[in-house]
This record gives sequence, C-alpha cells and structure tokens, in this order.
Amino acid sequence: MREFDIAKMFDHKNVLITGGLGFIGSTVARYLVQKSSARIVLVDSLIPDYGGNLFNINGIEERMHVNIADVRDENTMNNIVKKQDVIFNLAGTSSHVDSMKDPFTDLDINCRSQLSILEACRKHNPNVKIVFSGTRGEYGRADYLPVDEKHPLHPTDVNGINNMAGEWYHILYNNVYDIRATSLRLTNTYGPRHQMKHSKQGFLNWFIRLAMEDKEIPIYGDGAQKRDFNFVDDVAMALMIAAADDKANGRIYNLGTLEPVSVADIARMIIKELGQGRIKFVPFPEDKKRIEIWDFYSDYGKIKDELGWKPSTSLARGLKDTIRFYKNNKEHYW
Repeated sequence: MREFDIAKMFDHKNVLITGGLGFIGSTVARYLVQKSSARIVLVDSLIPDYGGNLFNINGIEERMHVNIADVRDENTMNNIVKKQDVIFNLAGTSSHVDSMKDPFTDLDINCRSQLSILEACRKHNPNVKIVFSGTRGEYGRADYLPVDEKHPLHPTDVNGINNMAGEWYHILYNNVYDIRATSLRLTNTYGPRHQMKHSKQGFLNWFIRLAMEDKEIPIYGDGAQKRDFNFVDDVAMALMIAAADDKANGRIYNLGTLEPVSVADIARMIIKELGQGRIKFVPFPEDKKRIEIWDFYSDYGKIKDELGWKPSTSLARGLKDTIRFYKNNKEHYW
C-alpha cells in the first residue's frame, strides 16, 4: 500500500504520540500532518539528553498540540489518553550503558510508566489502538542469525529487560483486556532529527557528527561486528501500518534490513560521503564489552508477510539524506 493510502487511514482520528518530539515520533507526526487530517497530540518530557527537540516539528507546530509532560505522571496520562483513537507509544530511554549505571530510572520510564499508560487506557479509553516501540535489545546476544521472533529473549543489560517487560505488558493487556496493542522490535534506527549530543542512543548518528567535525571515529575492537540499520522514514511507515491494520493486534514484529553491515564499514561509508574524518581502532571499554552483543541482525519476514512492510531506503541513500539534513540544521542539534 502506498504511503499516502496508509496516512489517509488516520483521517479525522485523534492520535497521541508519546516521545513525540523525538526523532521517530516527530517523523510519524510529519507524515500524518502532511498526508492526513489526523488530530495530533505530542507528549514529551524534553529531559536533556533524551532526544526531544522542538525544532523537530519546525514548520508544522501549528498543526498539532504539544504537551510537555512526563509519561511517569499518572494523572497527566489519565487525562491525555481519553478520546484518543491511536497511541504511538514511543517514549522511553534507549541507552544500554545508562541503564546499567542508573537501573531505577530505566525501570521507571521503560517499564512502570508503560504499565501506567496501559492502566489509563483500561480505565478511560479501552477502545484505543496502541503501537509500542520495542527493541532488538530484548534478544541479547544472537544464538543464530538472522534473529526471528522465535529467538529466545536473554537481554544483556537492564534496558533490554525493562523493554521486554514493557512490551509484554502491552501484549497482556491486548489478550486480557482487549486493548488492541502491538509491538515492533526496532533495530538500529538512524536519520534526520536524531539527537547528536552523545553516542548513548546509537552510534551511527554519532559517527556522522564526528566525521562532520573531521575527528577520529573510535571503533571498538576490529569493528567487524555486523548490524542492520533502518532509516527513520521506514520505521515511521512500519509503525503506521501496524496501527492501521488490526491483524497486528497482539502480535510482535521485528524490523530489519536485507544486508547487515559491519560497524567499521559504516564508518568508512560516512567518511567517504563526507570526504573527511578518520577511523581509530581502540580496545573495548570493559563496561561496554560486558554488554556487547557482537553480530546482530534481524529477520523481518514476519511483518513483511503479515502486514506488507519492508524497508525501502538503501543505506547509501539514507546516509546521504541524513548528512544533508545535519549540514543544513547543525545549529539545532549540536
């Protein structure tokens, strides 16, 4: 189905996006504003370093309501979920290292707050449809590749455990309370409007910043570990398809790409595109080595077969678009 047709399925719908000022949430909001008549509410705490950025909705801010609030505030969420037709539940923290240093904050945001949102829906809006953004971190180190949805879940860090719990709260509420919910297990998402202040939420965009500043890109070990990468527009489309299709209710889906790429090769692609920057191979820091997952890439065949989604943006094109965006808007992200 064409992007226009998917977006039109949200015409006249009330849509809530938690984490709505982040780069994935704002990308969903941009699609819906440009291609539908959806009535959109964004919720974001704008906590420093978490990725929320008002510039992410620059030019479309008058087309939606923005609520600066924390999803951990139960009273706020009880009110906001009322009368919503669809919730894209994207609020959360994604730093693996931070989750090990401060596990209780990770627990509050990625686990307890998810239960609070679902309870608010159960009490005040049981007819809503919810799409939750899970993570490949729920799997931990791969027992086999590519990783499909039948792969055992054995996370290597607190963030993966809490995301796993948050995801399964959604599936439980779907199965027990008939609150339509689905989860997409996202892999490495990159693209415009990602925060660029640190590397804790993904290394690809951080590599872009370092290369743009003509600095060394540190590669841990030999950089041969392979990953898969999804451009943010493709992820937004997957979220919208899952929200629009009730075949997804109670289901869990991997996202992914056809061709995994090594960490070192990603750095080389970025350096080649920018014509500057350089690689420096360094030993693994002990705290990162303990939670490293090594080779990991997902099998997205299930969502392709059941919902018709597949990635459409090549890594080469996605990198070009991402770099162009930051060249034009550097002052809003550095």
